[in-house]
Amino acid sequence: MRIALLTYSTKPRGGVVHTLALAEALARAGEEVTVWSLGRGGDAAFFRPVDSAVTLRLVPFADGAGEDVGARILRSIEVLGAAFRDEDYDVVHAQDCISANAVPGCVRTVHHLDTFTTPALAACHERAITRPRALVCVSAAVAAEVSAGWGRTATVIPNGVDAARFADAAGSAGEPGRREWRNRLGRYVLAVGGIEPRKGTLDLVEAMAAVRAGRPDLSLVVAGGETLFDYRDYRALVEARAADLGVDPVVLGPVPDDALPALVAAADVFAFPSTKEGFGLAAMEALAAGVPVVTRDLPVLREVFGGAAVFAGDAGELGRVLLTAADRPDPARRSAGRRLAARHTWDAAATAHRGLYRSLV
Repeated sequence: MRIALLTYSTKPRGGVVHTLALAEALARAGEEVTVWSLGRGGDAAFFRPVDSAVTLRLVPFADGAGEDVGARILRSIEVLGAAFRDEDYDVVHAQDCISANAVPGCVRTVHHLDTFTTPALAACHERAITRPRALVCVSAAVAAEVSAGWGRTATVIPNGVDAARFADAAGSAGEPGRREWRNRLGRYVLAVGGIEPRKGTLDLVEAMAAVRAGRPDLSLVVAGGETLFDYRDYRALVEARAADLGVDPVVLGPVPDDALPALVAAADVFAFPSTKEGFGLAAMEALAAGVPVVTRDLPVLREVFGGAAVFAGDAGELGRVLLTAADRPDPARRSAGRRLAARHTWDAAATAHRGLYRSLV
C-alpha cells in the first residue's frame, strides 16, 4: 500500500515520535510510506534521523510575528492542506487535530482529547473527530471517551516503544552516558514533557517539596516542552511556587534524541503526574530503562501500566509515593515494567495498522 502519515511538527512531541516510529515499522513491513509535516520556523529535518525507506515531505511554515495560538493553528491547517498532494495514496492517516483538519476524510489517531475555549479551536477539535473516515485510539480509555462523546467506534492500537534503546542505556554500555548526566545533575526525579497544565507540573513542584524534605539530595529535572501553545502564565506560576518552596527545578528544555535514553536511565524516579494522557509513551520508555515510574491515578494509565507503575492522586500523595520509590525501589515492579515495555513493539503496532488499512481499502 501507498500510505501517507501526517503530523504537525518536526519537534519531539509524543505524536511526532509516534508518527516516525510507525512510519519506519510500516516501511520495514514492505509498505510505501510518506510522512508529511510542517517545517516550522525554517526546520528542514525532524528532531532525529529517519530511515531512508520513508519518504519525507516537509512543508515550509514561517513564523508569524505577533500571531496568537489560535491564528497559528488555523494557518497551520491552511498551509498543510494547501500543500498536501494526494498522489494516489491508498491511505492518508493524520496523527493530530491539525493534520486531520488539513486533509478531511482521512484516518485519524486520537492520542488524547483536548479542551479548547475559543470557538474556532473548539470547532477544529470537533471536525477532527467527526470528519475522518475512521478513528484510531492508543488506549481503550480514550476510545471509550470518543464513543461516549461522539458515538464513534475507534480501533484501539497501543503505542509501540523502542524498549531496547532505553534498556541499553541502563546497561553497562550506557554507563558513560548515565555518569555524564549524574555528574551534571546529581541525583534527580525526572519529568519529560515540559512545563504545562496537562503535564501536572504545579502538582509535581508541590510534591517535590515533600520529597526534598526527606531526600534533600534529590532535585527535580524537567526535559522537553516543544509545543504550539503559549504556557507562559502557567510557567510563571510554577516558577513562583517553586521559589516559594525552595524546589528550584532544573529545566533542560528539548534534549537531543541520542542523549535522552541516558538521561532517563540515570534518574532515580520518573514522575508522570499528567492530568490527561492517551497512553504515556515517555513513562513506558522509563520502564524500559528499569526506572521506577510514579504516575497520576487515571483510568487510562491504570489500563496501560497496571502493576508496573505506582499511582498517586493529589500532590501530597504524589510526594509520599515519589519518596518511597526513590528510597525503596521494588525489583519485582521493575522487572514487570521492563517486560511490559518489551511487549509494546512498533512492529506489532504496524501489523495492526496494516490490518485496519486493508479493511478500509
